[in-house]
Amino acid sequence: MHIPTLISRKREGEELSGSEIALLVDGYTKGEVPDYQMSAFAMAVFFKGMTPAEIAALTRAMMDSGDCFSYPAGHPLVVDKHSTGGIGDKVSLILAPLVACTDCWVPMVSGRGLGITGGTLDKLEAIPGFNVQISLSDAISQLEKIGVVMMGQTDRFCPADKKLYSLRDVTGTVPSIALITASIMSKKLAESLDRLVLDVKFGTGAFMQTRKDAEDLAASMIAVGKEMGVEVHAVLNPMSEPLGRAVGNSLEVIESLETLDGGGPADLRELVLDLSEKIVSVPRAELERLLDDGSARRKFDELVAAQGGDPADLPRLAEIHKAPVIREVIASHGGIVSKVDAGLVGQATLQLGAGRAKANDGMDFAVGFDRIVKCGESIHAGQAVCRIHARTPVDFDMAEAMIEKAVQISSL
Repeated sequence: MHIPTLISRKREGEELSGSEIALLVDGYTKGEVPDYQMSAFAMAVFFKGMTPAEIAALTRAMMDSGDCFSYPAGHPLVVDKHSTGGIGDKVSLILAPLVACTDCWVPMVSGRGLGITGGTLDKLEAIPGFNVQISLSDAISQLEKIGVVMMGQTDRFCPADKKLYSLRDVTGTVPSIALITASIMSKKLAESLDRLVLDVKFGTGAFMQTRKDAEDLAASMIAVGKEMGVEVHAVLNPMSEPLGRAVGNSLEVIESLETLDGGGPADLRELVLDLSEKIVSVPRAELERLLDDGSARRKFDELVAAQGGDPADLPRLAEIHKAPVIREVIASHGGIVSKVDAGLVGQATLQLGAGRAKANDGMDFAVGFDRIVKCGESIHAGQAVCRIHARTPVDFDMAEAMIEKAVQISSL
């Protein structure tokens, strides 16, 4: 295969065959196709796009570049959820154990946070001892025992995606619907799923800024699922304000535990139920019961114990990860909360140290925000709009200034 010709054809908007795409991805994974040629291909895709058949072929080739989950005969329904990222989005920590209570298997392969969006793996690692580095064989064994595993991507899990994403990140080709779709779906479909639900975010705290972009991405991922024989559902959700009332690793775990205990913020609980009911075979009322009667919480405790943590540590997370400076931000005037800018809250959380700007940056589990007000709530002068958990007084002052910009209160 002559790679320059293939790149030229895509640059001119031609449709490539599945075998051509498979050979390109295989060559790139093995190092036979150099970065500069794959960069040119990615840029051609960025400008010309791909057909649903091409995207499915790219997804399949990336999925087949490494190991896939393989289950024993007669296994239960295998399901998962993916979010395109958001601020305060801790849904996975609640959904995975909840859905596992309905006799489904949930092999959730998650990622780390990068930029202003948090990562499920980072939140799980706020639980002392929790091990996310699990082999596929150990993951299958855990699924057979408790029905759920939450793990990171292994070296042999979609290596083509890992390699291509790093390249896209430095060549300005990340915001391509075709490439985003293949990246997300290759990892999820390598889990050998029966059903997948996609939580597609849009707004200031999301990668997709507009609803139109989110709709296009959702349609693209659903089309790939159809091409590859997997039932895919997509739910579009605004990310204009943070989800729930906590942002930051241990703080989000604490809020997740409250929700698993039948409480938690209403918007978080509703979203968990909205997504869960798309992939299970029980009614919403049963899911609500499993949250309220402690079943989902007990399953989460089983998950923690299975992956090296101690469930007895969970009620103590606020003490284990206690920031040196914990202070409230006070409203200067009363009124109705009209805006809580998720993007600014995410940026402030990153500045506090709860996120990473580069993949190898360190992570502070203690810092972040909780008790964040929600849009539409009434507030009076002197009332707290949130609480900041900071490493130093200087960090607190920085975060306070950003929160004062993020939160807008309209006078009555």
